[in-house]
Amino acid sequence: MESKAIAKTVRVAPRKARLVIDLIRGLDVKEAQAVLKYTPRAASPIILKVLNSAVANADHNYNMNTNNLYVKEAYVNEGVRMKRMMPRAKGQGDIIQKKTSHITVVVAERV
Repeated sequence: MESKAIAKTVRVAPRKARLVIDLIRGLDVKEAQAVLKYTPRAASPIILKVLNSAVANADHNYNMNTNNLYVKEAYVNEGVRMKRMMPRAKGQGDIIQKKTSHITVVVAERV
């Protein structure tokens, strides 16, 4: 039995979020929460929120024991890119692409 939580179109670059998500893959939920709490990256609080949501889903929807949960899967996919213009010389403009992420965390009970 497993439970999943997804945060879509989060305003953090996927490359930077993957650095944080790699730290928690395979850990117990309590350890993963501690790691995310003390990791000084912008994506850490967002991923912690998604992890807590997955744990709450497991508890509420599937009646799993939250003490036996671990992070089975955790990955970041690329979301839509917001395109913005930055003024440049001679009346030109450069396109700035602001990247977004889709963050997915799957927790399961340890057997």
